[in-house]
Amino acid sequence: MLTALLVVLQMGAAPPAPAAPARARFDAATFDALVQEGIRAGAYPGAALIIGRRDTVLYAKGYGHLTWAAASPTVDPESTLYDLASVTKVIATTTALMLLVERGQVRLDAPVATYVPAFNGAGTSAITVRELLTHTSGLRADIPDAELKAIPDGASLMARVLRETPRVAPGSRVIYSDLNAILLGEVVRHASGEPLDVFAAREIFEPLGLHETMFRPPASLRRRIAPTGVWHGHAIAGVVNDGSAFKLRGVSGNAGLFAPAIDVAHFAQFVMRGGTRTPPDGRPLLRTETVRSFTSKATAFGPRSEARALGWQALPTGESVSSAGTLFGQHSYGHTGWTGTSLWIDPDRDLFVVLLTNRAYAPRARKPFTVLKQVRGAVADAAARASDAS
Repeated sequence: MLTALLVVLQMGAAPPAPAAPARARFDAATFDALVQEGIRAGAYPGAALIIGRRDTVLYAKGYGHLTWAAASPTVDPESTLYDLASVTKVIATTTALMLLVERGQVRLDAPVATYVPAFNGAGTSAITVRELLTHTSGLRADIPDAELKAIPDGASLMARVLRETPRVAPGSRVIYSDLNAILLGEVVRHASGEPLDVFAAREIFEPLGLHETMFRPPASLRRRIAPTGVWHGHAIAGVVNDGSAFKLRGVSGNAGLFAPAIDVAHFAQFVMRGGTRTPPDGRPLLRTETVRSFTSKATAFGPRSEARALGWQALPTGESVSSAGTLFGQHSYGHTGWTGTSLWIDPDRDLFVVLLTNRAYAPRARKPFTVLKQVRGAVADAAARASDAS
């Protein structure tokens, strides 16, 4: 098997994920081979997997190591922190906007310029907060790397984002864009009167008991953070991988959040409970109708385009190999991150899947993202089968 796998990798093709048992259960026999396949294929050195329902964790396990070195710390779903990348968009940015909308400080159909006056150029003055959340603003995906490298600091980057103009008519199609999320972070800052990280820590992470979810983690935690890059032969951990978020000093609406898998799982349960805190507290942080409105499909432009909820991705994902697999229900929602992170929720099954990896760290596969998507899909399908069989 190993010889065959090496041949496949040398050819640049992703190895197929192993089939799940015919009667999947929430146990190692169901999930180990699926997650370990990504390690064997060279897509990531380690992973943390948690699967559960709104009121319980059904399966939790760490796989592999923080780096490819055998002496590197092993992954622990409760203590290993991951750079969540774009999963930041739903845990911090979208949830902050839910709170601000409920409090009447932000209106979804108001122009973004209502809250960020500088975003008032030709073609942008009518773009709404809702269009940013659904990625239908018409703005391009991001600032190209070559241009980004030439931007000296966060103030210059933000000025560049504020000068952006739509590439297609707003409301006409989905273009998944980091620029949308960066602007949403600015909406939060202007509407709340404080930076996104300060608002999110006090209003979201602390009330929900997400004690190790944070922007800009201190150096004291770096031994527990899965690295996402290499610099002069040394693994880089605890520094946000995303270029725009890095320019913005680690705090951005599109990326920058670090967390262990258990915190992401607790966040998923909070959303699945309709915005209430963990029992026995059980007090609402958000109204159920607010959570439902943000997590329901808001726009779709056909099966080949990804559907979007408000801040969240919906089904279909528009991928040839969906990160949500093939079995999650039509009301499912989730998000993924470039570093190798993902969260998917199937409300009809009362089921969530958190899979965190550091795919961005020195992959050994030629197509690590393809391998990771296959693993994500296989794990999601196995979880759905196990749920249906229980």
